Amino acid sequence: MIWLAIALLAAIALAPLALSLRRTAAARGRQEAAIALHRAQLVELDRDLADGRIAAAEHANAVLEVQRRLLAAAGGAETGQRTSSRAPVLIALLVVPLGAFALYLAGGSPGLPAVPLADRIAAARVREAQEATLIAQLRRRLGELDPHSEQAHQGYILLGNAEASRGRLQEAADAWRIALAMRFDPTIAAEAGEALTEVQGRVTEEAATLFRRALAESPADAPWREMAEKRLSEVK
Repeated sequence: MIWLAIALLAAIALAPLALSLRRTAAARGRQEAAIALHRAQLVELDRDLADGRIAAAEHANAVLEVQRRLLAAAGGAETGQRTSSRAPVLIALLVVPLGAFALYLAGGSPGLPAVPLADRIAAARVREAQEATLIAQLRRRLGELDPHSEQAHQGYILLGNAEASRGRLQEAADAWRIALAMRFDPTIAAEAGEALTEVQGRVTEEAATLFRRALAESPADAPWREMAEKRLSEVK
């Protein structure tokens, strides 16, 4: 099934390039028709002169004009043939899908069995349930610890990290608040400030306070300093 999908995508991507070949052929066909028309006009003029329907001077002027048009059409045909060569297009039609196929074989995993969407959704739900169970166990364990212990401090940092990884930023900020109340850590303060900013959609006063203290108590090379300074610049 994957190969059929790859072939279909390649065909869709290269369809405009393939259509350009037809447009080139049509353009050349129009030029050749124009040349044939002008040559027929020359024959008709000679016939009219022979039958006495036009004077020699008129014939000469008309022939000169038709010959000019004929040369212009012929010159356009030669230019079109030079600039619209099919060779590069045909090479591209061949090389592009082959190159894409080679890249997929090098970096992809064509041998892996396909996983239906329903199975992937079910697996994700199982992981979410397992994560929720582990977090609930961690919360119960933290409730049993001495709130002033280093173990509790690290546990609330871990809880905040776990909630943030699930996209639950408010719960992450709440856990980091507790850890900061036990012992201030500039990095955790910056993360808590960012989480609060994301939740509220703006830099709140609490987030700004966390950013300011984090900057004041962090080393100059802290990787998050630029982010914190940018957030503070947004405070109105």
